[in-house]
Amino acid sequence: MAATPRFDKFKKYFGNRKNQIQEIVREPTAGGIIFRRNSNNEVEILLAQDGKDRWTIPKGHIEEGETAEQTAKREIGEEVGLTDVEIIGWLGKIHFRYRRVDKLVLMTTQIYLVKAHGDTDATEKDHWMSDLRWFKFSDAFDKIEYDDIGKLMLLAMKRIRQENL
Repeated sequence: MAATPRFDKFKKYFGNRKNQIQEIVREPTAGGIIFRRNSNNEVEILLAQDGKDRWTIPKGHIEEGETAEQTAKREIGEEVGLTDVEIIGWLGKIHFRYRRVDKLVLMTTQIYLVKAHGDTDATEKDHWMSDLRWFKFSDAFDKIEYDDIGKLMLLAMKRIRQENL
């Protein structure tokens, strides 16, 4: 017996099982809002531009046996080439989710305030980046693509001012 026309429109939503989520995956990550003071003593923030031209901060997956703070420091070294950095403190965490084929990925990212020392112009962008640049704080805040990171940038700037970092 053929399906009646009024049910045919629902088949496109329920008939194709390959599009359904088969697994939920949790991925803990960590990263940092990296800052320095320029020659005019103004705060600058380091941002990376991904392949889709979105500006963000360096971050990556926490490896087994690693703390979130260790991950943030490691990822900054790997992604932007800065190894002389100081973790000032934890700013907060952000949650987001995305779909990877038949998996729903739930990502929680721990974000740290990080001060760059030494030759802060000696950055090296990772292969996934289309650009890597220091911005004055206000420009960085305008460029950042993700609202949750923007909120943590405001907290970072408040802490930088309050603690005279």
